[in-house]
Amino acid sequence: MNKIKLAVLAAALTASSFSWAQDGKAALIKQFLDLQKPGIEALSRALVQQASDPIAQAGSGYLQTQVPAEKREAAAKAADAELKKYFDESYPIVRDKALQAAPTTLGPILEQNFSEEELKQLVAWISSPLAKKYQDLNPQMQTALTKKVVEDTRATIEPKIRALDTSVAKALGAPTDGGKAPAKAPAKK
Repeated sequence: MNKIKLAVLAAALTASSFSWAQDGKAALIKQFLDLQKPGIEALSRALVQQASDPIAQAGSGYLQTQVPAEKREAAAKAADAELKKYFDESYPIVRDKALQAAPTTLGPILEQNFSEEELKQLVAWISSPLAKKYQDLNPQMQTALTKKVVEDTRATIEPKIRALDTSVAKALGAPTDGGKAPAKAPAKK
């Protein structure tokens, strides 16, 4: 009888310690995700920005080539106001959805790939002054690397971009620098 009680007690302790370990892991994952909130918000900001970048770039090109010089400033301000309105409306939607999705999307990945001890170390590192210093310097490091790579590859990449521009224009049947300029619309009287 005592052996049965001991076996039941051992099974209960094993189950409760497993449950406690899972709860400990879940708490660490929640803590990690809370610490990642600024990164999730930055990702959301970038997604919203990336979605509008082609429109902004096309608008800028149109502004410079098709809008009379005396009307460009006003048109640019109006376009900027529309882009800002889009961002102000869209960013909170994307941010809130990302923050809502993070626990159910990232949580299982963390759960499967990190032990409780690893999660403790990860949370400790992300919370550390060293990690904060690294995160603060990361944009500066990325800018420096980007600048260097652009400088070092400009001579090789720019001709490829010009060739691509010409090839795409030809594929679309649009005039190229080497072709005839499009006919100008008659001036309004």
